[in-house]
Amino acid sequence: MMRFIDIERPGGPEVLQLKRGALPTFEQDEVLIQVAAIGVNRPDIMQRQGRYPAPEGASPILGLEVAGVVAAVGRDAGPWRVGQRVCALTNGGGYAEFVSVPAKQCMAVPEALDFVVAAALPEALFTVWSNVYDRGALGVGETLLIHGGSSGIGTIAIQMARITGARVYATAGSEAKCRVCEKLGALRGINYKEEDFVEVMKQITGGRGADVILDMVGGSYIQRNIQAAAKDGRIVNIAFQEGAVAEVNFMPVMMKRLTLTGSTLRARSKDEKASIARHVSRKIWPAVLAERIKPIIHKVFPLEDVALAHKELEAGNVIGKIVLVTDKYGVF
Repeated sequence: MMRFIDIERPGGPEVLQLKRGALPTFEQDEVLIQVAAIGVNRPDIMQRQGRYPAPEGASPILGLEVAGVVAAVGRDAGPWRVGQRVCALTNGGGYAEFVSVPAKQCMAVPEALDFVVAAALPEALFTVWSNVYDRGALGVGETLLIHGGSSGIGTIAIQMARITGARVYATAGSEAKCRVCEKLGALRGINYKEEDFVEVMKQITGGRGADVILDMVGGSYIQRNIQAAAKDGRIVNIAFQEGAVAEVNFMPVMMKRLTLTGSTLRARSKDEKASIARHVSRKIWPAVLAERIKPIIHKVFPLEDVALAHKELEAGNVIGKIVLVTDKYGVF
């Protein structure tokens, strides 16, 4: 048996309940992980509210990233062994003491890397690689504008872009958050509550604009991103916190030869996620192990205080990531 977080009905944080149930089954190409720490993400909130249902066949339990030790290994799961420290992008089921995960979505965690840190990495690393590099094709010397620079994804995106040779700028909602972005490697934090990021980017780049824009806001930002983009620029949407519908003037899209694209991570196939994992493991994970990329941990909550964790994230003052820990944190 294991403890896990159940959603009794769609609603606020109060619907999250600690329950006991059977351990999850696992396929032959999967590993069973005994969980030490779990990253908390905005899609978890959306799923709790009933606005982001789990894909067909995925666990209905919340939780998209975990760290812990391998408890069992499927016959076709490759070289993983019982007792090995790992972190993983899950397909759901992370808010629990055990979770089954496709083996190719796991990465090895050395003893020197704390489980809390490791649990805060997979969702952001996979999301940034898939969107900024695969879809946005960010190159050395290019300019990247990140909206939500102080978020879990934003703070990792700044660091990844910096070490891969891009010029990075980021928007955030306070001067303190802007300074955090700059400390992580952004050349300029733009306080969107006091400044127009379109005008700031034009001034900074001599009127050229950003080669790649990573946007999780949507709404009014959709047209403004088009204005802020350079010729041949790529605008990548990963969320729509301000809304997914907007009236857009496509003339500058045509005149600038822009690419408007976006993606979600959770609904992608095992093969697609495995491909992203391979690239992250080869190109980015060494920088994590060398501490050139490190998540900001805003606060850590025990699993049973998950409602408090969701309230904290929804309050909008989080810089970096919130992480949940099970009773096994610090034991392995």
